[in-house]
Amino acid sequence: WSLQKQNLLIKRVCHRGAYLSASKNFVEKDLETSVVGRSFLITGANSGIGKATAMAIAKKGGTIHMVCRNKDKAEEARAEIVKESGNKEIYVHILDLSETKKVWEFAESFKKKYKTLNVLINNAGCMMTMREVNGEGLEKSFASNSLAVYILIKSLIPLLEKSTDPRVITVSSGGMLVQKLRTGNLQSQRGRYDGTMVYAQNKRQQVVMTEQFAKAHPNIHFSVMHPGWVDTPTIANAMPDFHSSMKERLRTPEQGADTVVWLAVSEAAVKNPSGRFFQDRQMVSAHLPLAWTHSSQLEDQKFMSVMEDLAKSFQPH
Repeated sequence: WSLQKQNLLIKRVCHRGAYLSASKNFVEKDLETSVVGRSFLITGANSGIGKATAMAIAKKGGTIHMVCRNKDKAEEARAEIVKESGNKEIYVHILDLSETKKVWEFAESFKKKYKTLNVLINNAGCMMTMREVNGEGLEKSFASNSLAVYILIKSLIPLLEKSTDPRVITVSSGGMLVQKLRTGNLQSQRGRYDGTMVYAQNKRQQVVMTEQFAKAHPNIHFSVMHPGWVDTPTIANAMPDFHSSMKERLRTPEQGADTVVWLAVSEAAVKNPSGRFFQDRQMVSAHLPLAWTHSSQLEDQKFMSVMEDLAKSFQPH
């Protein structure tokens, strides 16, 4: 399997046509459900897939906690969601996921303030064009896409475990299909910095994290999903050539959010095993056919222990 063949396969299964074809088999009643009284924390909820997810769940009566970096954009999105859904239980929390200590502080204070959290949706993602480090000396893409997700899950597990039907959903990317977990260069200090490959590696890390957390916490349903190629600001800014050549075939944010919403609210979703990878409401392999991307149990455990040590070193005491 050449890289070219793999990329072609990923493109083919991920654009809008693939969604329209898959959606013919969706069970409509899966989403005909009220989630009044259930609370959902969604990162990156003011645009793209995050906003479409927040809107869909708000219309079903869920309490939404929007975790966003930009206050003005967040408030604007909140107003729009309240207006369109008629649901006032929409709360904005301002947090930059690339600031590791602040992620801990946010999660710890959220636990003190709120009695329950039914669903955590790790949606926010960042793709850098060049290597940048945050104020704590961590490479920003890794800090936002991997370490922040690890910390949010780790810190909020006690709150999720005492809530009914708890779920954790992480929005990954098909780009991770050409990446094998690498624990030796988490901060991209060695070699040439390629933002799209670093992003894809972070997304592979999210898949491994999901599998490992699912084993350790059987009371919570964990899942990770690929939304397909979606017309979002992230893709437009970070991959302008890809965006302009594929624009007509990219999915809408609502199509990209469909499986996130399904995983978050439907009873059908939790009938699947925990810790698995999904696309278009189907459990699919997290590896391409004949792929070399599998990591060993030892590598996965090593990765989790590196993440644990790193996360702890930024934990407020």
